[in-house]
Amino acid sequence: MKAFEQFKAELLADPATRREYDALAQEFETARELVVARARAGLTQEQVAERMGTTQSTVARLESGRRPPDTSWGSTRAKNRAV
Repeated sequence: MKAFEQFKAELLADPATRREYDALAQEFETARELVVARARAGLTQEQVAERMGTTQSTVARLESGRRPPDTSWGSTRAKNRAV
């Protein structure tokens, strides 16, 4: 079995795959930042969801990177809740 980094390098050698990977980099960085901020604040996903006016499952999807954040949604929520 190949090591993950070797496998990743082989995949990213393909220019089309590399473009797609690079295009998603910001979304995954945002997801990592959400997890770090929540942990730093000592909050659960449920607590964050309550403050955002959404569900825990939505927070989980945001943190996983499976659902890219919609910045207009977040801006509207922040304005409405004075976060």
